[in-house]
Amino acid sequence: MLLLDETEHKINGLTLHTIKTDKYKTNTIVFKMKAPLDEGYVTQRALLPYVLQSETKSYPSSTSLRTYLDELYGASLHVDLAKKGEYHIITFSLEIANELFLKDHTPLLDKAISLLGEMILSPNLENGGFKSTVVDKEKRSIKQRIQAVYDDKMRYSNLRLVEEMCKSEPYHLHVNGRIDDIEAITPNSLYEYYQKAISEDEIDLYIIGNIDPESVKQSVSDIFTFQERNKVQAEQTNGKKVTQENEVIEKQDVKQGKLNIGFRTNTTYSDPDYDALQVFNGIFGGFSHSKLFINVREKESLAYYAASRVESHKGLLMVMSGIEFKNYQKAVTIIKDQMKAMVDGDFTDETLSQTKAVIKNQLLETIDTSRGIAEVLYHNVVSTKGRKLEEWITGIDEVTKEQVVEVGKKIELDTIYFLTGLEVGE
Repeated sequence: MLLLDETEHKINGLTLHTIKTDKYKTNTIVFKMKAPLDEGYVTQRALLPYVLQSETKSYPSSTSLRTYLDELYGASLHVDLAKKGEYHIITFSLEIANELFLKDHTPLLDKAISLLGEMILSPNLENGGFKSTVVDKEKRSIKQRIQAVYDDKMRYSNLRLVEEMCKSEPYHLHVNGRIDDIEAITPNSLYEYYQKAISEDEIDLYIIGNIDPESVKQSVSDIFTFQERNKVQAEQTNGKKVTQENEVIEKQDVKQGKLNIGFRTNTTYSDPDYDALQVFNGIFGGFSHSKLFINVREKESLAYYAASRVESHKGLLMVMSGIEFKNYQKAVTIIKDQMKAMVDGDFTDETLSQTKAVIKNQLLETIDTSRGIAEVLYHNVVSTKGRKLEEWITGIDEVTKEQVVEVGKKIELDTIYFLTGLEVGE
């Protein structure tokens, strides 16, 4: 069984996670900032990491920063935004060659930790705020990122389902914020928000590779100094009861209908029946052997695509499908039928075993990359569950058919969202 050798240390207001492995020729640093989703700050927060990664005090232009990354044997830097449950998470990832494998033993890992520290703690400022040219450039980029979701009707319909289903919950906010907020953000207001995030966010730093954990600990404590902070808990809205099914039909000039259905699972990553939910979703719509794929797409030829996924920390299961406008009622009925078949235990032991095998393979594929390891381990931070990877794999193995049926009985249909064409009668 594969073990991940993770050690945690509390250092200067952050949690350092060292994962020692000789699997890679590179070392990876993943820095995560977590705060509750907040309507008042969501767009500033989405903008912030892109501004921070553009330039720093020592590298006061994106050209000088990129040149320095190239000098570090082509180190790669990525930023990312995610929603996990009611939290909005910023991630900086830096991957760098491991000096053990180079003739020149430059302390590359120390340099990378130092660069990341500077990016986060020593931004390039002017007149008491971020540089206006950088902020303006990143405002244009974030506008394009938000617009791209509206232009991609598959992503748009998923966004609209979440907006309708979680109207009164922080989770309805989009990870990239709102286009209407962008104009009002100034270099100074963004810098004020940055100071708030740096002093209040829960911060986790993962360092993965063939490393010496003690010297890494020393480097991190030299470079990263945050004030101590209390964990800020997001408002939990996972247990929202469904009183009635909500149907939303929206018309646009589209060629193909998008049918997205949202269910409340009443189960999250922290719950004992989470493994059973993973298996349930795999059989229902998660994979190419699932009920949605076989019955909605293959047998009935009702959908161009049909799949489902689980939001682990929010307790949602979402079905996504592309259909012809005229097949709306038929598709809804057959998707509901597949859900009922699951709850009735209408699946074979062979399908159960096949699904478990695919889930385990997916998990092992994810941890094949160092960034994937950080993502898997970070579930424990968001959920405060503290679960080891091998427990996850064993947990999936031990799921019984009865447990899959029981977890299915807790699932409630909340919202049906259909994006249809302009000239279509109901």
